[in-house]
Amino acid sequence: TITSDNGKEFAQHKKVKQKLFSPFFFADAYASWQRGTNENTNGLIREYLPKGCDFRQVSDNEIQDIENKLNNRPRKRLGFKTPMQAFYNIN
Repeated sequence: TITSDNGKEFAQHKKVKQKLFSPFFFADAYASWQRGTNENTNGLIREYLPKGCDFRQVSDNEIQDIENKLNNRPRKRLGFKTPMQAFYNIN
């Protein structure tokens, strides 16, 4: 399933739901515990880009490097598979 906040970036949520064949839910406002994985990932991103970081100064290559590191980092929630392994069903 996919659970998001109510941000405008999810205005096309119906298309995402159809494309991924996955149920799509919206969390209640100010209920971050309903999106635990998202909040955990935000913390992991902060290991690379601390609060107060000026994102205008972060290059596309740096973002891709962080994305690659996080997508290949084992997660307890995924049975210690990486997100990449879980998404592509790789053992």
